[in-house]
Amino acid sequence: MKFIDEVEIEISGGNGGSGCRHFRREKFVPLGGPDGGDGGHGGSVIIRADKNILTLLDFRHQPRWKADDGRPGQGSRKDGRSGDDLIIKVPVGTEIIDLSDGSLLQDLSADGSECVAAKGGRGGKGNHFFKSPTNRAPDHFQPGEPGEKRTIKLSLKLVADVGLIGLPNAGKSTLISRVSAAKPKIADYPFTTLVPNLGVVRGRDGLSFVMADIPGLIPEAHLGKGLGIKFLKHIERTKLLVHLVDVNQYEDDGNPRTIWNAFQEVCAELNAFSPELAAKPQLVAITKIDSLPDKEPLSELTQRFEKEGYLCFPISSVSGEGLQQLLDAVGEKLKTLT
Repeated sequence: MKFIDEVEIEISGGNGGSGCRHFRREKFVPLGGPDGGDGGHGGSVIIRADKNILTLLDFRHQPRWKADDGRPGQGSRKDGRSGDDLIIKVPVGTEIIDLSDGSLLQDLSADGSECVAAKGGRGGKGNHFFKSPTNRAPDHFQPGEPGEKRTIKLSLKLVADVGLIGLPNAGKSTLISRVSAAKPKIADYPFTTLVPNLGVVRGRDGLSFVMADIPGLIPEAHLGKGLGIKFLKHIERTKLLVHLVDVNQYEDDGNPRTIWNAFQEVCAELNAFSPELAAKPQLVAITKIDSLPDKEPLSELTQRFEKEGYLCFPISSVSGEGLQQLLDAVGEKLKTLT
């Protein structure tokens, strides 16, 4: 399934039905008069979050949505039927933005939450409504009101407790595949993750949490380099970030860089995107330690991060070394953030 996280659509509430102009004319009924019924109300467009919907792909093929119109009134004081509401289902975590002014109509961050995005028009009154002691035979009626129309943007932000960040090939996809049932693409070249992945991690004592893996960041990502920062919005809702750093030496345009510098580069990209996101609590995982012939330097590395205020965990997603300690720490940290 192709992952689509932003679409623009046009929505329209149903038009109200027209009131009826009608006079009762029956044999042997001497007291006739106006008996035109009211028109029905137009249906509204309601956008509802549904946990079974995973992408906004369907909206690419149907950019216009309209609710049912109300039916016109009839004689004998029969009111027209109101139009049915149109229920549009979207993934949990979808923001609804009115493109006319950029305002946020609603953030559907919970399953079943909904928003009346375009109201249906009111039905018009029939001529019976206007009957009075001074006007016994009103000849006029009301037309139905048009439904509300809007052009909106649906913007999906995944709902996860923990976000995995790091440079490309830092081991994010391997980690999430090891600790959850997620099956992301894994290979030994950069940018194998092209879309965010979600996985449910079950920890000890029945604790479970949702983990999100986003494509790797590189220096100047906020300027459009690499995959850019378009997917960073998917970890804006997270409570905790786990920053993965490959224990092997990196190179930036042929120049060696330290593990600490690699960590700082990603933090700088987070801050360029959103200072609020960069300020989220972070745990550090030094990955791929199974590739080290000598693990003695790991102690110095962890001390460096912990000196800067970051809990640090050397791990290997291949051998499983250190994974439980990391998950336990994530679980304990989440308890303090809820």
